[in-house]
Parts: sequence; C-alpha cells; structure tokens
Amino acid sequence: MPNGKYAAHRLQQVRKDARWKDTGYSRRTLGLDIKSDPLSGAPQGRGIVLEKVGVEAKQPNSAIRKCVRIQLIKNGRQATAFCPGDGAINFIDEHDEVTVERIGGRMGGAMGDIPGVRFKVIAVNNVSLREMVIGRKEKPRR
Repeated sequence: MPNGKYAAHRLQQVRKDARWKDTGYSRRTLGLDIKSDPLSGAPQGRGIVLEKVGVEAKQPNSAIRKCVRIQLIKNGRQATAFCPGDGAINFIDEHDEVTVERIGGRMGGAMGDIPGVRFKVIAVNNVSLREMVIGRKEKPRR
C-alpha cells in the first residue's frame, strides 16, 4: 500500500479496485439483479398462463404445490408462479391473464418449501384470486 504525502490518488485507485471484490457492489453497479429479474425491477407483472404444474415441496414436507407457468407480456420471459389458497388452481385456466408479484423469499429467491418458485398469483383476469377463493367474487366470463 502506498503511503506518504503524494499517495492519495493511488490510495483512491486501490480502494476503487478493491470494491469490485464485494459481490453486492458489483451486482448493484452492473445491474445484474434487474437484468436477471423476469419482472425487470417492477413490483408486479401480467402474464398469460401456459400450463398448470404441480411442484413437489422440499424435505421434510410432502405435498404438491399448485403452480402455473406463465409468459410475461412485457418481455416474453417465462416464470413459475404459486397459486395461494385452497382450491385456487381451479379458478385459473390456460390462456387466462394473471397478475403476479414476488413471493417474498430471501434476496428475491424462492420462499418456504417451494423450490424455484419466486412469484405468486394475485389476480386472474383482473379479479383478485383471494376474493374468488373465499367466494366473494366470481371469475368473469369471457
């Protein structure tokens, strides 16, 4: 490390280079989290349902979590979204338009025992999925 009266510029350069070793700094500066995010940094997104899928829960739980594969309208990327609620999957059909948001896992990742699922469905054809599950609203006819 340089030291002395005229070392300031070199010290600044060393600090600048060393910051790139910090994963958080480099990912933030290069915008990697936004690039890899299907929603591109937005809080919610709309997509078209491609298929219904059952995702097996991680150990020690044993269940098939009901999810849907969607294709986002804004950029064409595909993602898997969880359908929360008892019987919620019955209100979702292929080619429906769904609104999804992040599921709330650590650092934007999966939550709980559902591997690889980072999003959850909150609305189907602009009607709240939760309202349909509790019976307050009906799914609109097309």
